[in-house]
Amino acid sequence: MSFLVPSCREGTLADVVPSLLAGLDVPDMTNVLGLPRASRVCLLLVDGLGWQLLRSHESEAPFLASLVVGREPITAGFPATTAASIAALGTGLSSGEHGLVGYTFAVGDDELINALGWHRHGDDRTVDLRARLVPERLQPRRTVFEQAADAGIAVQLVAPRDHDGSGLTRAVLRGGQFRGVRALGDLTSHVLDTLRSEERSFCYAYHADLDLLGHHYGPGSEPWRYQLAYVDRLAATIAAGLPKDGMLVVTADHGMVAVGEEDRVDFDTEPALRDGVRMLGGEARARHIYTTPGATEDVWHAWREVLGDRALVLRRDEAIAAGWFGPRVADDVRPRIGDVVVAAQGTLAVVRSTVEQRSSCYAGHHGSLTIEEQLVPLLVAANTN
Repeated sequence: MSFLVPSCREGTLADVVPSLLAGLDVPDMTNVLGLPRASRVCLLLVDGLGWQLLRSHESEAPFLASLVVGREPITAGFPATTAASIAALGTGLSSGEHGLVGYTFAVGDDELINALGWHRHGDDRTVDLRARLVPERLQPRRTVFEQAADAGIAVQLVAPRDHDGSGLTRAVLRGGQFRGVRALGDLTSHVLDTLRSEERSFCYAYHADLDLLGHHYGPGSEPWRYQLAYVDRLAATIAAGLPKDGMLVVTADHGMVAVGEEDRVDFDTEPALRDGVRMLGGEARARHIYTTPGATEDVWHAWREVLGDRALVLRRDEAIAAGWFGPRVADDVRPRIGDVVVAAQGTLAVVRSTVEQRSSCYAGHHGSLTIEEQLVPLLVAANTN
């Protein structure tokens, strides 16, 4: 697998919504990606639909495959994980600026936050952190949705009902009217209703199940392929129902790689990896290592020795200088990045069999800098009649 640093390639998820809003004449937005203009836009985010996976399974997704012609992929950004990627879409910023630097990351000397659930990570109880770590303060930058609403655009968020008011939604997707959905049917209905009822509208829609099946059965597995076919039908149905001057844009937050039992290195049972480690954040393919005082160099050496050429292991400043977190890292974001950062190569997964029991058994993982995880589609279907 080849490594790909997002900042070294034109076009990332952070560019998508500003490019679309430029076509809606929202001030201070630039169409970096050269996307078509439309007055009614739906951005459909399909969780886990990597470019490489789509190209390898085009027979299950004939409609999406037809949109691939003439298009190039964009990059997800690091880490290639849902919380960071949705934050990039919602803020138009890389992880070094929006600050959601992983699935889990440090929010103090002795605490990790799970950015999807907005709860304390590694605790036997589910401790909701929204009151103490207020989402709007942890991520204070204005979202692109807020800027669009200020410009008179009707902004709608169409996503699962339990995302309404969640920490992640409040942190990076605020600014639009939330419409909760239960299944593919009402997702389709709500999207088309939004586009048909407003002359200038932007609708963000999210579908999670492809990623879910990729984790549990593996990307490319039979259940995953059936789900891809349903996603293809979803996109085709929305495209067929687009009103005049309506446009559907399909993208994803990351790809995924299959991980076998032989690919797993267990932090919880490997003493050489635990020595000097205060907290372990991130996820199996992209780890943040927070060290005890004075132990960073020893930890860096130990992880390099244990993992060898199966991962890139960089100190924080090296990872920042290499552009992993984008062209700029804000001062308030820097402490959230591990003292040592690990990006898996090949099919390696650094799991935690005790603390992260469920995810340690996943057949599919993502997060790192490989092209399989980084490249995502940016597909366009428009009604020009």
